[in-house]
Amino acid sequence: MSKHFWQKKPPVWIYLLLLAVCTGGLSVYFVSSSTEQPTTEEQKAPSYRADYHFTAPDKWKNDPQRPVYFNGKYHYYYLYNKDYPSGNGTEWRHATSEDLVHWHDEGIAIPKYTNKNGDPWSGSVVIDKDNTAGFGQNAFVAIVTQPSKNGGKQEQFLWYSTDHGKTFTSYSDKPIMSNPGTKDFRDPKIIWDDEHHKWMMVMAEGTKIGFYESADLKNWQYTSGFFTKDIGLIECPDLYMLRADDGTVKWVLGASANGKSAGKPNTYAYWVGTFNGKEFSPGHNEPQWLDYGFDWYGGVTFESGTESDKLTRRYALAWMNNWDYAHNTPTLQEGFNGMDSIVRDITLKHAGDHQYYLASQPIEALNELTASTDYYEQIEVDGAKTLPVSGDVYQLETDISWSDLQNTGLRLRESADRTRHVDVGIFTAGGYSYVNRGFTGHPDKTNHSLESKAPFDTGKKQVHVKVLVDKTSIEVFIDDGKVAHSSLIFPPLTDKGITLFSEGGKAVFKHVKIQHLN
Repeated sequence: MSKHFWQKKPPVWIYLLLLAVCTGGLSVYFVSSSTEQPTTEEQKAPSYRADYHFTAPDKWKNDPQRPVYFNGKYHYYYLYNKDYPSGNGTEWRHATSEDLVHWHDEGIAIPKYTNKNGDPWSGSVVIDKDNTAGFGQNAFVAIVTQPSKNGGKQEQFLWYSTDHGKTFTSYSDKPIMSNPGTKDFRDPKIIWDDEHHKWMMVMAEGTKIGFYESADLKNWQYTSGFFTKDIGLIECPDLYMLRADDGTVKWVLGASANGKSAGKPNTYAYWVGTFNGKEFSPGHNEPQWLDYGFDWYGGVTFESGTESDKLTRRYALAWMNNWDYAHNTPTLQEGFNGMDSIVRDITLKHAGDHQYYLASQPIEALNELTASTDYYEQIEVDGAKTLPVSGDVYQLETDISWSDLQNTGLRLRESADRTRHVDVGIFTAGGYSYVNRGFTGHPDKTNHSLESKAPFDTGKKQVHVKVLVDKTSIEVFIDDGKVAHSSLIFPPLTDKGITLFSEGGKAVFKHVKIQHLN
């Protein structure tokens, strides 16, 4: 790893200043008691905090909890550890947003160790509009996994809020769902099934997803199980309906999964099928994947709060980190560790022959951050061409076409001597799209997570590529977004070059648009 990553730790006030100017997207404000004025050099101290991604205000964050919309705001909860790196468990921290880009920190909503069952893990929140649970109309009700006092078994506990999600109260020290005798019994995800007029829950149970139903959010009955294969331990399951672009309404079952042993991603697996109120039936046995990168885990999807037709699309976000190197990132030197992906639009597309897939794109609200734009109508490349613009915080999109070549794409966050860069491209000889971060000094020393790949039909001989770059991340969307690659990157902050390249032939880059983001 470059020495640049582990420079001498700066004074504490610099961290506070960085937080105060919201470089991580959270409106967190601090007042320093020091009267010492910073020097010009100190004011320009570099930071690895993302500019337009949600980051932990300090210490640690991991799993996002599905946001809910109420009174004009999205309410987002996430696992936060104020004692990191000393351990001692997580609690639920709360943030709100009107546009899913700018976030306001609301503090701790569910503190740890305030009942007899330890720290709260992942779960989900619903707004009980009809007071089915008896806590009042529009009460926020959360069902959360905790390692209970009953031998540390994973069990489900209910918390409720009557102040619009600011603070939650523990309903009981006893679980509303006791462990049925399995090691893994966690991450409940709840939805209201309008067709069958009941609450539905999906639960992560090892390699199985359990289905449960309830009328009051307190008493739950098991209905069925969905068994997975060759994708490891299931976490953070998901269940929802979407209307496809052909007008067909389908159910989608998703979950965070680890398919590395079978050469598959370690992100969000999903199946498109039908649901009869008791059982889910997939239209395909093998899962599809919402992301092929290395840092899109614990993903959640949620409804738009501002559209009347909530089946047209959903939003999605995930934790951008990986347990292979989660505790070995340069941001630790700045006192925080943890970031989310951008929020995406999720739509369901018909692929013919009864096949459907999820397509994802960055939400439109991100375009409002554009400070300036560089545009090139057409650039022909046979080898490499470095653009006369640079940056580390931008959105780039282009159409690439070719007749005969082996490899083409972009080298981003490139160093002045061109030895360091992140490569985004199409390897036509192998029939796949890719993101290669192997030339950046990435902290993953196993070399297992340096280049992500996804199938690509090279018979088309053209591709649309959209790339979002931030201080420590890259998110790539291929064509209509059926394929995405989301990964953390840690090049030195001075690496800002942009180069177009082709190997084994000529490529034409059309409509090259670079939006530099505030």
